[in-house]
Amino acid sequence: MVPQGGISPSPQAHWQKQLAQDPNSALRRQWRGMNTEPFSAPWPYPFWIAHRGAGTLAPENTQAAFECGASLGFAMFECDVQISADGVPFLLHDGDLSRTTNGAGCAADRTWSQLQGLDAGAWHSSAHQGLGLWRLDQLADWGIPKGLAFNLEIKPAPAQDSMCGAAVARAAQALWSGSAPPPMLSSFSAAALHAARESAPSVPRAWLLAPANPPDWQIARDLGCAAVVLHHSLCSASVIQQAHIRGLRAWAYTVNDGGTAQQLQQWGIDGIITDEVQRFSPAKTA
Repeated sequence: MVPQGGISPSPQAHWQKQLAQDPNSALRRQWRGMNTEPFSAPWPYPFWIAHRGAGTLAPENTQAAFECGASLGFAMFECDVQISADGVPFLLHDGDLSRTTNGAGCAADRTWSQLQGLDAGAWHSSAHQGLGLWRLDQLADWGIPKGLAFNLEIKPAPAQDSMCGAAVARAAQALWSGSAPPPMLSSFSAAALHAARESAPSVPRAWLLAPANPPDWQIARDLGCAAVVLHHSLCSASVIQQAHIRGLRAWAYTVNDGGTAQQLQQWGIDGIITDEVQRFSPAKTA
């Protein structure tokens, strides 16, 4: 298991100290994003975002993954949120339990009491055997005191887009009330994002786009999005510029090689989601 405790002092405190010492440094771009000029307010989210907690170094979407990512200096994490059959928001990527737990079948069909006893670590390595799934409130309780930021991807079960979007948004609004920055809600599902907007309009949203779906800026506007999350193959200088012109920030996923990351930064991307948490460890550049 990865030791508990995260980073001390918090990444925000450390990075903000560095920013004060060198306001024109690369760290400034890492913390606030690469393009603040077209926007009236600073972007509060870190540039480097650890995918599912710590890429592949620990079981995805578990406490061990977030602890691992934090130990490498990451101040922001992408993770996946579903809703149990009895309405509990919890972290899991796949709709089916079999890949990353010792369970089977549709996760959303199980109550939290059925889910909480599953082993979500043994599939990864024996060192993580017995590690359980995490509820969204546990993530918030762990991350908020450390000043960490989160991109919560809404992962609805079939035909549950609106219900899941609304439930995740309401939970995020309640859990992060009074805390900054608020989590960024994202989804491939426009219906889930619409429901999130209706249920908790103050929680920011981002439209998540697969490689086969180039951005439709009108949909992003209709959903009241603050950002788009683009597969890196969709990105170009022109696409990122078009997002900025429309007042949208642009993140790219899942970027795991240095050449692509460098090109995206040259084009003006505002954040990069990566599995390669060691290669792109913010601690190496702090």
